[in-house]
Amino acid sequence: MLETDRLILQPLNHNQLLKYIQNDNSLDEELKLKPSNKVISSSLKKALTQTILPNVNDGNKNYLFNTLWTLISKADNIMIGDFCFVGAPDANGELEIGYGTYEEFRGKGYMTEAVARMIKWAKEQKTVNTISASTEIGNVASYSILEKNNFVKVAEGEGMFTWKLELR
Repeated sequence: MLETDRLILQPLNHNQLLKYIQNDNSLDEELKLKPSNKVISSSLKKALTQTILPNVNDGNKNYLFNTLWTLISKADNIMIGDFCFVGAPDANGELEIGYGTYEEFRGKGYMTEAVARMIKWAKEQKTVNTISASTEIGNVASYSILEKNNFVKVAEGEGMFTWKLELR
């Protein structure tokens, strides 16, 4: 678990991920949170069932790089979004991130704060040299989060921007 002034960033274990997918507020109950109105996209559900859950279950992998981290508002005691690393760093030390803020909590700087904290954590990992992310070209809010955290746009194609942040 990591913290910022306003957030708790909680990595989910295998059983918590199963509850997250059920989306029946059982995870909220376990974490002693107010029920959230999260919507799990089909692409996230597919990633959870096909990639994240199997990787979290794999004892040879560092689950912190493979799980979903839920973002919890300290003030409201509710889940407000999600963050993940897309697997462990590659041979060059590059790590990809993904994130999403639940609709009712957007525009309040939560994800900018969460990404900054995860960058700080990644810098502490000796195997991480670079963090990358992809955003849809039209998703100004998403790439604004990256710009505020000093990511640099390095490529554009197929309706997407690719961003990088060099740590070392």
